[in-house]
Formats: sequence, C-alpha cells, structure tokens
Amino acid sequence: MKTVITYPGIDAADRPMGPAPLSPAVLHEPMLFISGQVAIDPYSGEITGNDIASQTRQVLKNVGALLNEAQMTFDNVVRVTIYLTDLSTFSEMNAAYGEFFQFPFPARATVGIQLNHPDLLVEMEVTAMR
Repeated sequence: MKTVITYPGIDAADRPMGPAPLSPAVLHEPMLFISGQVAIDPYSGEITGNDIASQTRQVLKNVGALLNEAQMTFDNVVRVTIYLTDLSTFSEMNAAYGEFFQFPFPARATVGIQLNHPDLLVEMEVTAMR
C-alpha cells in the first residue's frame, strides 16, 4: 500500500508541491521514493539561497524532513539523482552534499539540465529503503 509522506505539519491536501499531480514522497514499504526536491522552503514557498552550496543544503534539508516523516534518516538513502543547471558547480555541490552523507554512500548520478525557474540551481530525487 502506498502512503503519501509530506513535510512536517503540512497536510498532503495542502499541496506544497504546487499544482503538479505529484506527492513530495511516497512510502511503499520498505522503500521511500522522494520526488525531485529543489531549494524552495516548503513552508514559505520561497527559494532559499542564490549559490549552489546553500541551495544544495536546502534541498537536503527538505529531503531530511521527508525522511524523518517516514521514520528514516540519510543512512537509509540508497540512490540519489542530482540535476545541476551548471555542471561547473559540481565540486561546490559535492562539498555541501557530503555534509549530509557518510560511508557507505548512496549510489548516485549527476545530470546537467535546465530547471523551470532560472534561480533554481539544483534538484535531487532520492530513494531510501528500510
């Protein structure tokens, strides 16, 4: 059975992901699938940070909140896909990313893309498992 996981204190019906037909995360035991997270504070709707390091941290704070709601941690993450609007920022993103994970690290891929808002620099989708 699928269960919608959302940010603490936000009801799934409040649609913090906007009008798109998706959920912030879906738990289908033993796996958690977290939709692409960007550097938008889910409570204010504002973009957080104007550089890759601060946006990476906000993305991973969003991921952490969803993991916590599913009673998981970053240690449960098995796969991350990272989408960067500028691949030259990889090393700065990687340094901020490394603040959230420890060995054994999740499997990972990084792809260069264009996001739907010019101020957004990074998006990450995550799979975690109990």
